[in-house]
Amino acid sequence: MACTTILVGKKASYDGSTMIARNDDSPSGRFTPKKYVVVHPDEQPRKYISVLSHVEIDLPDNPMRYTAVPNALEGDGIWAASGVNEANVAMTATETITSNPRVLGADPLVVYQPAKDEQEEVKGGIGEEDIVCLVLPYIRSAREGVKRLGSLLEQYGTYEMNGIAFQDAEEIWWLETIGGHHWMARKVPDDVYVIMPNQLGIDQFNLEDAFSEQKEYMCSADLKDFIEKYHLNLAMDGVLNPRDAFGSHDDSDHVYNTPRAWYMGRCLNPHTWRWDGPAADFTPYSDNIPWCMVPEKKVTVEDVKYVLSSHFQGTPYDPYAGYGESNMRGAYRSIGINRNDFMSLIQINDNRPDDIKAIQWLAFASNAFNVMVPFYADIETTPDYLSNTTGEVSTDNFYWSSRMIAAMADASYKKSVFHIERYQEHVLSKGHEIINRYDDMIQNEADTDKHLALKHEANQAVADMLKAATSDTLGKVLYELSNEMKNAYSRSDA
Repeated sequence: MACTTILVGKKASYDGSTMIARNDDSPSGRFTPKKYVVVHPDEQPRKYISVLSHVEIDLPDNPMRYTAVPNALEGDGIWAASGVNEANVAMTATETITSNPRVLGADPLVVYQPAKDEQEEVKGGIGEEDIVCLVLPYIRSAREGVKRLGSLLEQYGTYEMNGIAFQDAEEIWWLETIGGHHWMARKVPDDVYVIMPNQLGIDQFNLEDAFSEQKEYMCSADLKDFIEKYHLNLAMDGVLNPRDAFGSHDDSDHVYNTPRAWYMGRCLNPHTWRWDGPAADFTPYSDNIPWCMVPEKKVTVEDVKYVLSSHFQGTPYDPYAGYGESNMRGAYRSIGINRNDFMSLIQINDNRPDDIKAIQWLAFASNAFNVMVPFYADIETTPDYLSNTTGEVSTDNFYWSSRMIAAMADASYKKSVFHIERYQEHVLSKGHEIINRYDDMIQNEADTDKHLALKHEANQAVADMLKAATSDTLGKVLYELSNEMKNAYSRSDA
């Protein structure tokens, strides 16, 4: 799965919350309907069987409740994707990342092999389909999440290269798989943001810390020996750069991956470095764009939504641009594309009471044209408008309405873009307003037994507002596109 991730430490965010956010993208030519649900302990399996890899894993008997954004259609597995558990711990999984032949030759991916020619079936490892379901219900800190997933990777292996974020109110950890069974994880410094565009990203790693105190680094038990045995450290000075050792620097990266990192850094650190022109410090094809940076100003949820919706606005590479050289428009893979399935941004803030500490923001379908809305995450159920997605195209749910708006607005971009801009500002503003209002109500309500009902009421108010605004915008972009039909005729027959 193609995805883009941004992580924001608590001292880099506008309100002191930790923030993890990711676009989930379908493969080329596919669109995966998603829904927003709560998984209760009695719904969590005790023996997990992967649909894609057939691996079977016994799970603990004490799962916690958690939110999830699974596939709406059955057949390929759960793909729970992103969520928050009742201990206010969150994760997003996964960001597909890259590797190189040296790593994959030393530790091959654990790929499922069906029974064939009298040979028995060989089960595969774990992957994006499985990871949230296997980890999130059982962890009480971000650090615990790293350790649990790391042990599963060492035991069962994986059939794909992935990056996974774990979050609590204090810490964010980023884990990257290395080949079939190895992994490394780094704690995100509090004062930075991290940008991840489908490439192995960590660009520095302290093996001494990982094999001693583990204050900021963790890894698989034999990673040091693995690096030495297969001569993976390419540094002339001996200082390990994981991106060089375990990652890729292919020509395709310079079209598909590095331009996304370039644009995110260009947005959040516009004056720190030169991003344009012949004297640029970083270009769309730079392999050394830092994994993490201190932003020039504190990062907001609107900043996160903007960069994860971007299509190279303000550059010659914007496919919607009416300026510059036409052959450069769309030259690089955008972050906001037609096959975004959803975007989730999770905020966890230690300055808020426990039962409203976590907010999960969601957007469905193409980010260039959709809106993002906030929901309390410590809940028992989610509004129907976000949970009732099926394979049937319908205006009764947020996913399909968002898909229709995107397709129509793209086809009538010049006429529809201002409708989208107004839609996005209105919904974000009203979302903040509703959460702010209910924050006050909940914190002023002495009877804590009433808090859950107030959170459900708030989430429903967000969903009702969202449905009305989405329906209104759908009507407007439909009108604009109808006026651009090929069989239009100027003479009125009425």
